[in-house]
Amino acid sequence: MFRLSPRALPESISGPLARLLARTGLTPNAITLIGFAGALAAAVLIARGEFLAGGIVMLVAAAFDMMDGLLARVTGRVTAFGGVLDSLFDRLSEAAVLGGLLFHFADRGDVEESVLAFAAAAGSLLTSYMRARAEAAGLELREGLFTRPERVIVLGIGLIIDQARIALWIVAVLGNFTVFERLFAVWMKWRAAPSIEQRQSRERGERVDTPS
Repeated sequence: MFRLSPRALPESISGPLARLLARTGLTPNAITLIGFAGALAAAVLIARGEFLAGGIVMLVAAAFDMMDGLLARVTGRVTAFGGVLDSLFDRLSEAAVLGGLLFHFADRGDVEESVLAFAAAAGSLLTSYMRARAEAAGLELREGLFTRPERVIVLGIGLIIDQARIALWIVAVLGNFTVFERLFAVWMKWRAAPSIEQRQSRERGERVDTPS
C-alpha cells in the first residue's frame, strides 16, 4: 500500500508550531472548532463562486485541523473525547466544502461537476468509515493512497487555480479507489490475523482452522 503524504509533520516543524499555539491558551478542542468554522466560511465562499478566496480559507482551516492533535500531545490534553470530536469535525469540514461545490454547480446546472462533487463526498466519508470500521474490529488501518491530506491539498489547489472540475475528478476517482484499497487491506489483515475465537482455541490447545 502507498501513501502520497507522510503520516505526520516532522518533529522539527510540528514541535515549535504546537508550542507556539500552547502559549495562546487555546485548547485542542478550540482549535478543532476554529478549523471547522474556517471550513464553513470556505464553503460559503465556494458556493458563491469565489473559488480563489474559498481555496485559501479552506487550506488555512485545514492547517488548524492538523494542529489540534499536536497541541493535545504537547499540552498533555490527549483524550478519547477529543479524538472523537476531531474526527467528527474533520468529516463535517470536508462535507461542508464539497457541499458548497455541489450547491454552486447544481445552481448553475452543471450536471457533471455536481455528480463529481457528490462522488467525492461519498469517497471521503467511506474512506474514513473503512478505517473506523476496521479499527472497531480490532484491525489497525493506516493504509490509503488518497486520504484526507491529499484530498484537501488537491481540492484547495484546484480551487485556487480555478480548476475545480479537474480537482473534483481527481478527488472522486482516487478517493473512491482508496475505499476499495482499504477494503483489500482489511481482507489481507483479516487473513493474516487470527480471530478472537482462534486465539482462545490456541490458548486451550485446540485445533485452529485458518480463514480461506
